[in-house]
Amino acid sequence: MSRSLMLALVAVFAFPGLAAAQAPAAATGGWVGPFAVIAAGVGMALAAGLCGLGQGRAVAAAVDAMARQPAAAARIQTAMIIGLALIESLAIYVLVVAMILLFVQPIKG
Repeated sequence: MSRSLMLALVAVFAFPGLAAAQAPAAATGGWVGPFAVIAAGVGMALAAGLCGLGQGRAVAAAVDAMARQPAAAARIQTAMIIGLALIESLAIYVLVVAMILLFVQPIKG
């Protein structure tokens, strides 16, 4: 068993009161909001950065392919633009999820 797993198990068994809270977090207003903001920010930062890297690699490969075969440049450019649109749609999906995390209030029971 790895050391990090052992530490996690010790933390879970050492503080059982954290798992059996008396009131739900939504009723007290506690932790849902701040963690939603952090999750939205981290998710959008990762999505934007990785989509930027993916788009850069796609454009670099397309330019390299166009330089090797100039006769196929139109077909390569069309495929590149479709690929860039699909890569960008992933960032837009993450933006939608981030907006939901930021503006939709959790269900209060």
